[in-house]
Amino acid sequence: MARRHTTVATVLLACTALLTACVSSDDGNKTDNAKSAPSPTAPVAAVAGCEKGWTDPADLSPTRAPARCAPNTPAPKPLAAKTKIVVTAGTLSAEYLGPLRMAKAKGEFDKENLDVEIKQMPSTDAITSLAKGQIDALYSAPEAGFVNAAKQNFDVKWVLGNYSSDPKSKSGVWARLKDGQTADQVDLKGKSFGSLVGKTSIIMYPIASVLDKHNAKPTDVDFKQLDAQGVAQALENGGVDAAWLLDPVWKNFDNKPGYAFLGGQPAGEPIGGFLYGPNLLEKNRDAGVAFARALIRTINTYFAGDYKSDPAFVQELATTLGSKPELLSAVPSLVTDWEIRKGTVDKAQEQFVAGKVVEAPALPEDKLVDRSFYAEAVGHNG
Repeated sequence: MARRHTTVATVLLACTALLTACVSSDDGNKTDNAKSAPSPTAPVAAVAGCEKGWTDPADLSPTRAPARCAPNTPAPKPLAAKTKIVVTAGTLSAEYLGPLRMAKAKGEFDKENLDVEIKQMPSTDAITSLAKGQIDALYSAPEAGFVNAAKQNFDVKWVLGNYSSDPKSKSGVWARLKDGQTADQVDLKGKSFGSLVGKTSIIMYPIASVLDKHNAKPTDVDFKQLDAQGVAQALENGGVDAAWLLDPVWKNFDNKPGYAFLGGQPAGEPIGGFLYGPNLLEKNRDAGVAFARALIRTINTYFAGDYKSDPAFVQELATTLGSKPELLSAVPSLVTDWEIRKGTVDKAQEQFVAGKVVEAPALPEDKLVDRSFYAEAVGHNG
């Protein structure tokens, strides 16, 4: 991400510009009455190896075990013709891209007769390209721009989750402490807060939960949008009172006097993953299922548990991502999870509306989420 130091007002102007771009798109790119293919209504037998490949979306227990299939399942079902899919992400080196990058490196997409091209593109640009059908899938999250595209009747859906944090991870909200103060005593009302995206990001939902425990609401806090390096620097030099720190940056503040971890992503709940546009939702749904199947198979084969317990795999993953093994090993393994929990988009929209980056009313979940792709991949009637 390019270095940017902007005010919240600038962020909102940028968001408005993005929405204008979506609205002013060619009418031919809209799908006013388009709906994704519904989940099968008749009972469907789980595919071999995926008897435990589905959990109840309403199960929000923080100790919920994610769905898992046996290694190398679900088995490939190659498409009749070679099909190209273009997927974009804001970065290509982050650990959370491991399943996507490894699926390509290990030939899992090839087994489905998919030619997957992975490109780097800022999510603010990518959501417009996704809505117009210029790209096929986007690794991101149900951010404000995504919700606003759906509100303008573009056919975009969140179809696959990504991960939740290990209980030992401290990725999330960190705050500066006053002398003698404990984490429980931190009062964030009227304080400054550093983050990468600001009020348009899905992380506003977990941030709001943390603020609520520390005498504040998002409207009580002065958000400052900074780049990844700038967030940590601002927290360290007093430029902000609190910040959202990612892996492995939070390690620099762990057990350091004067700083405290206040909370992070909800346990057991992915808040990002893959978004599909009209190409995979409607025009070539079979390719969308094949992509989901290959990604799920990769997770079950390589990322099902504590994948960092194997030094050889950590080295292979680091090479694939263009990262360093020591950076990956510095923090716990991610809890990979292709499923989407019930209510996540509702809680996100509540924050977007409060932050005035999405207009009320909120959309119902079925306008933003489609679980039928991973349901079909593992064999479930959804």
